[in-house]
Formats: sequence, C-alpha cells, structure tokens
Amino acid sequence: MSEARDANGHLIRELHGVTLAIILEYLVAHYGFPGLDERLRLNCFAVDPSVKSSLTFLRRTAWARAKVEDLYVRLRTAEALGQSLP
Repeated sequence: MSEARDANGHLIRELHGVTLAIILEYLVAHYGFPGLDERLRLNCFAVDPSVKSSLTFLRRTAWARAKVEDLYVRLRTAEALGQSLP
C-alpha cells in the first residue's frame, strides 16, 4: 500500500485520531448510502439507512467495520496521490 499522508503528516492507513463516525460521514458525503451499498453490500446502507443506525451496526460488527475502514483508507489514499477514486 502507498505511503500517503494526511495534512498533519500521519499515514492515512493508520487512521490517527479518525473515529468511525468521521469515517462514515466522510464516505456518506462522498458516495451517499446507495454508493456505499453498491461498493460494500451491507444492509445498514441499503435498508432504511442513517448514520446513527449504521454506526450502531458497525460498532458491533468487526468484519463490517473493517470493510468500511478499508474503503476509507483506499479513498483517502487515492485522493492524496491524485489517483482515480475507488
């Protein structure tokens, strides 16, 4: 994986100080719930989606949270390196 860094110089892949709520809000702003469902196939994005209900599900489901965090890292890395977005 590339060594892309955020504005503070932290490696993006290490998620320094980035909460799940920040990650989810960033992804929803970028893709919307339909785009997240298309990319990750999680019911919390397909059936009556909201940030609150999605956070509840993701906090209890480690494998789903890992998928969301991975998409966030790939998106932020692509943005930082000027590559095409995932």
